[in-house]
Amino acid sequence: MTEICSARLIAFYLPQFHPMPENDAWWGKGFTEWTSVARARPLFAGHYQPHVPADLGFYDLRVPETRLAQAELARAHGIEGFCYWHYWFNGRRLLERPFNEVLQSGDPDFPFCLAWANETWSRRWLGEERDILLAQTYSPEDDTRHSEWLVQAFADPRYIRVHGRPLFLIYRPTDLPDAHRTTEVLRETCQRHGLPNPYLLATNAHCSELDCRSLGFDATLAFKPELGVLSQYRSDGWRRSKLKRNLQFGVMSPTLKIYDYAAAQRAMMALTRPHPMLPCVMVSWDNTPRRGRNAIVITHSDPAVFQSVLREAIQGVQAYPPEERLVFLNAWNEWAEGNHLEPDLRHGNQFLKAVQCANRLPSD
Repeated sequence: MTEICSARLIAFYLPQFHPMPENDAWWGKGFTEWTSVARARPLFAGHYQPHVPADLGFYDLRVPETRLAQAELARAHGIEGFCYWHYWFNGRRLLERPFNEVLQSGDPDFPFCLAWANETWSRRWLGEERDILLAQTYSPEDDTRHSEWLVQAFADPRYIRVHGRPLFLIYRPTDLPDAHRTTEVLRETCQRHGLPNPYLLATNAHCSELDCRSLGFDATLAFKPELGVLSQYRSDGWRRSKLKRNLQFGVMSPTLKIYDYAAAQRAMMALTRPHPMLPCVMVSWDNTPRRGRNAIVITHSDPAVFQSVLREAIQGVQAYPPEERLVFLNAWNEWAEGNHLEPDLRHGNQFLKAVQCANRLPSD
């Protein structure tokens, strides 16, 4: 009996691990994601914070050797490629250096695609547009300009394709004032440059019930975490019900938002929609580095539970053609959300081994 991989696993990849002038101005000189990660402190007894990286250390994504080591680690555990978060603001890109260097150098020789994080940047970390740092704006002219830039990436031989079509994601499809126009411009631009019609995937992160094919996309991604399954996840104040729930974890607090990992994973995976969706699986979640005592803490993260949930997601795409058996992993390196496949001092590479084990089916 041999083993074969049964799905195309793609991990979301955050490039905010190098300084840039905008973050220097907004958050202080030298700010990177590690700044938030390192200053996190436990909120209760047994709370795992801070998360400390193991194999790759506190890396800088301007270093080519770091990017190579990440790719080798992902490939060794059955991950097909990275989905880089792409920040485009009316022709202005942020956190662009790592991907620019990947594109220009040809290294690492590891598949990738892009996901446009098309939301306004503010001083809030849950998508609330207060104290705006950089607004996201749209126009027909920008659709064209953006598409012309994207075809450079789509043409790279490493770019991930579905039936030969470059895969491109948009995080907030309903924010587009005319989604049909935007998707059509992308398709027309690719055609004009001699590239195949792109495979356009929209996440349902902020439109959970929507079938994004109605907006001109090819498919919808069931993005995780789906925090709406967590009771009072938006409530930062005192609640008697919070105290009752937290006492289950031995925590005497009416304000903290603590949830069980296994229960949260199962609740998220149990969500169903009447239309087909590609799956996404969350590794873990604890955004204490970003929100302090107002964080959402999903505690007792467990590689075995993660493996089981991932295996379920993989089994769920077996009816699709092999090229379309896409399963997204959130995330490769969202350290400030406690959501990372990269090894840390507590779990080592157990979550990566779980990926490797989940994505294999026995074959005669």
